[in-house]
Amino acid sequence: MHIAIAGNIGSGKTTLTRLLSKHFNWTPHYEDVENNPYLHSFYEDMQRWSFNLQVYFLNSRFRQVLEIRNSGKTIVQDRTIYEDANIFAPNLHSMNLMSSRDFENYSSLFELMSKFIQPPDLLIYLRASVPTLVNQIQKRGRDYEASIRIDYLKLLNERYEAWITKYTIGKVLIFEVDDIDLEKPEDLSFVIEKVNTELYGLFNG
Repeated sequence: MHIAIAGNIGSGKTTLTRLLSKHFNWTPHYEDVENNPYLHSFYEDMQRWSFNLQVYFLNSRFRQVLEIRNSGKTIVQDRTIYEDANIFAPNLHSMNLMSSRDFENYSSLFELMSKFIQPPDLLIYLRASVPTLVNQIQKRGRDYEASIRIDYLKLLNERYEAWITKYTIGKVLIFEVDDIDLEKPEDLSFVIEKVNTELYGLFNG
């Protein structure tokens, strides 16, 4: 089975991926931030590196999805290929940080890739307000994220909301990050119970 966790920068995807994989004994697939050759450059000059970064993510996520389906294991994935194509790339384009030519090239690449992949069996969406995102980004202290602008996070949040309301290709579970702290055992138990219920429904569906 393929469980995927979606959400804005700083919403807690990596933390939840780690905690769910530990609890259910699933295999975690994390976002490739450490080995990403474009990420630091992108935050220094978004316009110059936006296309390169998005193509890198698209390629890496496409490879991940194919590996997940061929693995025969239950895998929990930190961020989905759909977020790259429906949120991050269009947002860069609308902010004039990616040219129309590059965006059209990117979009046609995603369109082709999407014909070869299946959506996750369960998508978990972590909804968080901008103050919560900022707080969590500051807490983890990644140097290249220090320059992220609040208006950038706000625009991403709007796109996330528009995307999740139209997401119909699979099951969705939404958690309000403002109201839960995954490091608290009772909040984590609440999340695990909901996930368990959704998956139990899947097994009987």
